[in-house]
Amino acid sequence: MENIYIHIAEQMPSMSKANMKIAKYILENPNTVPFLTADKLAKITKVSHATVVRFATFLGCSGYPELQQYMQNSAQQQLTTTDRLKISKEVYNDEDQGIYDIFLDDISNIKSTFEKLDVKMFKQAVDRLIQSKRVYIVANRSATALGVFLQYYLQFLLDKVELIHSIETVSERLYDLNKDDVVIGISFARYTKSTIQVLEYAKEREASTIAITDNLLSPLIPYADMPLTASSQMPTFIDSFVAPLSLINALIISVGREREEKFQHKLESLEEIWEKFDIFYKK
Repeated sequence: MENIYIHIAEQMPSMSKANMKIAKYILENPNTVPFLTADKLAKITKVSHATVVRFATFLGCSGYPELQQYMQNSAQQQLTTTDRLKISKEVYNDEDQGIYDIFLDDISNIKSTFEKLDVKMFKQAVDRLIQSKRVYIVANRSATALGVFLQYYLQFLLDKVELIHSIETVSERLYDLNKDDVVIGISFARYTKSTIQVLEYAKEREASTIAITDNLLSPLIPYADMPLTASSQMPTFIDSFVAPLSLINALIISVGREREEKFQHKLESLEEIWEKFDIFYKK
């Protein structure tokens, strides 16, 4: 759907009263609704959760998550950080309840990620990481935090893992990139151009590419051999990285399980070094 809001408006003459209530609210609040869960939208419009789901299917979507992706894709192209801050004030307007709503939104993100996980693609990503000679992680701006975490643990499990978070050093780091390597691109709306460019370059060099991003409409997807999506929906000026971090945890643990014997030997050697240099606090 090129413009979900125009599509909604065009369908209004044939809508039921309940669907009309939802449609009017969406059209009146195009910058807020894309970040609402189905339950919240149902509560605000005073309809049932099932009615919201039926509204999505009435529009030709597989369910509310797909409708939400269309709305978010439209909104994310327009919303600045300042806009998102304004939205957070509207959605979390009750100070005390707003605190709990933030936790509930993160729980919803993990649940959505779990339900939409492509297990076959996930296993393929794990296998490719294990077989790789080198792994490069590309993550910029706020996603750098996810890249640092992933690189920190993968370096214990794989032979060579590097984090690239500066476009200026890409040419020196990736000049001999080839089909034996894996490049992981991590980016969420608003997506960073440099991450997309590096993933595109990796694809050209026939390296295996893994994208960790928010949905299948992400601009990283065309350059990803193995797309892994994690919901980061939160109506505020920051991205919610709870679900993406959970996905990354699962990826690290799965790689570790497959490399258990080699990892065990390496960990024993590291423990001796950590003890020698007195790295960790002891009572």
